[in-house]
Amino acid sequence: MRIAVISDLHSNREALEAVLAHIRGLGIDQVFCLGDVVGYGPEPEVCVDLVRQHAEVCLMGNHDEALFHDARDFNAHARGAIDYTRKRMKPAWYSGAEKRARWSWLAGLPLTHREGRFLFVHGSPRDPVREYVLSTDGFLNPDKLHAVFDSFEGVAVGGHTHHPGMHDETLRFHGLDGSETCAMRIPSEGKFFINVGSVGQPRDGDNRACYAVLEEEQVTWHRVPYDFTATMKKILDTGVLSEILARRLTIGK
Repeated sequence: MRIAVISDLHSNREALEAVLAHIRGLGIDQVFCLGDVVGYGPEPEVCVDLVRQHAEVCLMGNHDEALFHDARDFNAHARGAIDYTRKRMKPAWYSGAEKRARWSWLAGLPLTHREGRFLFVHGSPRDPVREYVLSTDGFLNPDKLHAVFDSFEGVAVGGHTHHPGMHDETLRFHGLDGSETCAMRIPSEGKFFINVGSVGQPRDGDNRACYAVLEEEQVTWHRVPYDFTATMKKILDTGVLSEILARRLTIGK
């Protein structure tokens, strides 16, 4: 097994294209996406098309789901981005087939996927779309993290927090070391929760796009530089998306 796992693309075309090129350079054919294809960024349609073209599996993220329900629990910047995305993507009666196909594809995304001992989710095994498994839960909220571990067998793989790393059953979080690649062993026994990080909006202080390559007993994260200044300009040029959503791409926070 050798799967490239991407997540939290957030309508960031430059980051997604850079990551897909990196995946091709490694000779990996199988790509899974853990959701949040849209939200925050300026080019949702392109990102949806790229995922439809390249990903064998794509799950529902909370920003994808918000298009069809509401974003009342989002902050103002995220809520504004959902409104922007919905206005661009929701078909009207006169819309063409491609626009309708994108909308239908997003609406039909599954919540989970299992591959052998690996359970893929966007958020957590308890709540695949919305629950955060935070890097700090082991010492700030251990009861919650114990309950999350009790809810699955094997290895759970998610995104959502934009913070890559791995929890083990001791509740310790193993973060990345800041290098371009970081590999961790996944023992054949025990439970683990792996966060693959974010392609389109990293938040662990490293502004490079992040994704993971999953093998049976190893996970390897890759940091991929991209032209974030181009994405920032596109965000600002919308005249709608918050300037904060552009600025945070510089610092990876």
